[in-house]
Amino acid sequence: VQLQASGGGYVQAGGSLRLSCAASGRTLSSYAMSWFRQAPGKERDLVAAISWSGSGAYYANSVQGRFTISRDNAKNTVHLQMSSLKPEDTATYYCAADLHAYGSSRTGDYAYWGQGTLVTVSS
Repeated sequence: VQLQASGGGYVQAGGSLRLSCAASGRTLSSYAMSWFRQAPGKERDLVAAISWSGSGAYYANSVQGRFTISRDNAKNTVHLQMSSLKPEDTATYYCAADLHAYGSSRTGDYAYWGQGTLVTVSS
């Protein structure tokens, strides 16, 4: 599975962005999907996760109520809608896929990673 993350950019605090993760090489319909983020000098942290069917979703406390993860298995894509962005949301965002790692915060549990897309939120 090859994952391609896109949609990052520069936005003012309070604004919104929608990240996308497109897959190729294999259908995503059997994979749990997650978004992580990594700020400079910090660890890569789990932001949101969605089960293979889309019936289950997890959010980190820091983004609960502001971010929404969704998936379109027919289009082999996963999205992260980010609203009410804060400067502390500034990071490189990565999508990740695995057959079994739904909701796991351990990066080593994921078999596939996208290349990352940078989100910068100005104050």
